This record gives sequence, C-alpha cells and structure tokens, in this order.
Amino acid sequence: MSKKFDEWMTTRTSLLNRLKHWSDDKSWQEFFDAYAKLIYRFAVKAGLNDAEAQDAVQETIITVAKNIQDFRYDRSVGSFKGWLLHIARWKVVDQFRKRRPGEGHPSRNSEKTTRTSTIQRIPDPAGLRLEIVWDEEWKISILEAATERVKHRVNPIHFQIFDMYVLRKWPVEKVTRALGVSDDQVYAAKSRISALLKKEIAVLERSIL
Repeated sequence: MSKKFDEWMTTRTSLLNRLKHWSDDKSWQEFFDAYAKLIYRFAVKAGLNDAEAQDAVQETIITVAKNIQDFRYDRSVGSFKGWLLHIARWKVVDQFRKRRPGEGHPSRNSEKTTRTSTIQRIPDPAGLRLEIVWDEEWKISILEAATERVKHRVNPIHFQIFDMYVLRKWPVEKVTRALGVSDDQVYAAKSRISALLKKEIAVLERSIL
C-alpha cells in the first residue's frame, strides 16, 4: 500500500484486460496497489478491526481473481467500481459472521453489556448502507490522488501555502509569518491551486472505473 494515490487510483480497462492473464504478476500487483488501501479503509469504517479488515482485503482480491474472466466492462451496464463494491461488501459481512456469538469490540470499561452482539445486529447484506461508506472512501481517494498530482505541477512554495492555509486550515496571519509571504500571495495560491484541483478531480472522476 505504498504507492502514491495518483498511481493506484488510475486503473483502466487495459489493466482489467491484463488481469485476465493469471501469469501477469506485475498487473496483479498493480491492481493490489491500486485498490487494497481503499478496500481496507472501507472495511474499517464498516466496523471491522485491523485483522478482520486485512482478511477482507485479501478475500476481496481473491474473489476478483476468480471472477475477473467473466467481468465485462460496460459503463452502460455497470461500473467496475460497483462490481468491486459488491464483492467487498460481502467480504466485510463475512468477517462479521465469522465472529463468535457475543464477540465484538470491547467496551471502554471492559464491562459486560446487555446490547445484542454485533453479528446479531447485522441486517441482510443487501440492505446495508455500506455503499455510502464506499462512496465516501472513493471520493477521499480521488481527492488525495488529485492533490498529489497538482502538488507536482505547481511551485513548491505555492503548494506549501495551499497546504497550510487550505488543508491544515491555518489562519492567514500564521501562514504569512511562517513563510514570509504576503496576504495576497496566500489568497492567490489558494485560488490557483483550488482551480487546478477542481479540474484534476473532474478528470479522475471521468477516468476511474
């Protein structure tokens, strides 16, 4: 999970086609680097612990490998994003089902509770709203990918201003003191990089499967 977001969030139809060749280890590694982090964060937000989320990632990738031969990419029918969500959602639910009855996350005080166990509180997977979590993580990934791309296209000082003022939400006075720039330079950097970021997000949203 070490590749930059701009590398691992740009899987295209060409990669999916290459995945149909089982011996193409390079393409499978590219796929794993592209989606493992997204699946992991989705699993954690859905309620799994670290070990369970790691297992969900592995099981999702294995299921993709077993079924990729039958996948046909057609936006008019359904996206790869939706297909991957369907698999990841079931693997997350499988992890909940593997928990022993009454097993769940310990309470802060490690006290007994009369609440229903986690597995008993899970509704039918088809009715889960996990797609909302998936969409949130997908958008976060796109934003991070776009930010990483823009970072390498602009003046380092300008991006540092943007990072402090917009991303870290520092007051403009703190930014000017830290970098020795004027208020106008801060506002200009924010305006220019925000515009570039918006365009880059639009490009990624159109191109990511």
